[in-house]
Amino acid sequence: MTMNMPLAHALTVSALLLVPAAVNAATPSELRAGALKVLAPIPDKMPGAENDTPARVKLGRELFFEKKLSANNTQSCNSCHAVDQNRGGVDNEPTSPGAFGKRGGRNSPTVLNAGFHVAQFWDGRAKTLEDQAKGPVLNPGEMAMPSEAAVIEKLKAEKKYVGAFKKAFPGESDPITYDNFAKAVGAFERTLRTHDRFDDFLKGDDKALTAAELKGLDTYLSIGCTTCHTGPLLGGNDYKKLGILNAYENTSDKGRIEVTKEDYDEFVFKVPSLRNIALTAPYFHDGTQKTLEETVQKMAWLQLGKKLTADETRDLSAFLRALSDKKRAVVAAK
Repeated sequence: MTMNMPLAHALTVSALLLVPAAVNAATPSELRAGALKVLAPIPDKMPGAENDTPARVKLGRELFFEKKLSANNTQSCNSCHAVDQNRGGVDNEPTSPGAFGKRGGRNSPTVLNAGFHVAQFWDGRAKTLEDQAKGPVLNPGEMAMPSEAAVIEKLKAEKKYVGAFKKAFPGESDPITYDNFAKAVGAFERTLRTHDRFDDFLKGDDKALTAAELKGLDTYLSIGCTTCHTGPLLGGNDYKKLGILNAYENTSDKGRIEVTKEDYDEFVFKVPSLRNIALTAPYFHDGTQKTLEETVQKMAWLQLGKKLTADETRDLSAFLRALSDKKRAVVAAK
């Protein structure tokens, strides 16, 4: 971030105090115009996708599901970030168990659309998908591989990977490297772009959202949600303190301060994307919020100092459920 953080925090609080009155838009087109001032459809491609090849994406998909990348051959990337069977890119656990059963300290964020984020992990410690892919494999509490060399040894022992890496990285004399492993996984993850009914609405389809969802969008725009949740992903593009106006009770995780060592980053986390939020329960960095409705109420109180009415909670939740990828929403509804 380029802005001085204490100043940015002060401006955030000021913005909350100047939340506009309800839009009460008469037509979908008026609501769309208001939404497009701060929100946007998901772009067609993630940054960097122009350099990905079909061979690299195919290899990355195989590696994403490869359990041999864990110390005891029980865990893959998909174990915590499940995308098979049209799932939401998470394991729907409060925190995830590692290869040897020990749970991590934070909720696993969705990998869907992750390549659009400002950085990876709740604290933003990895700048790219490739940086993120390298971490869990060597983390003792996650996939628990002892070293990069051990990972390469396992991959070279698999005949299918010898050929696949050559196709994905032509011209390299020894293509099976840890960097190339991460590049391939990143290439696959850049294909995990979603498309929902809200995208259709933003692009001009007046009938894409129901009356209840439109009412929820109106509420979303008017009560202050866009102070943090903006852009194509409705989040994922900034860092904010959890508990701007009312303190969050769980203070064991200090957030981004562990990365930056700056006092102003205490209890600061990357703002989650709200795309596919209905598919990724439980919520918050600690996985303590079980339902979408209780999470909406909690966030309004912590960040806006507002106690939502039952109608506001219902309407906002309806709108947020419209942010689910079309294919995955069908699976979730079964």
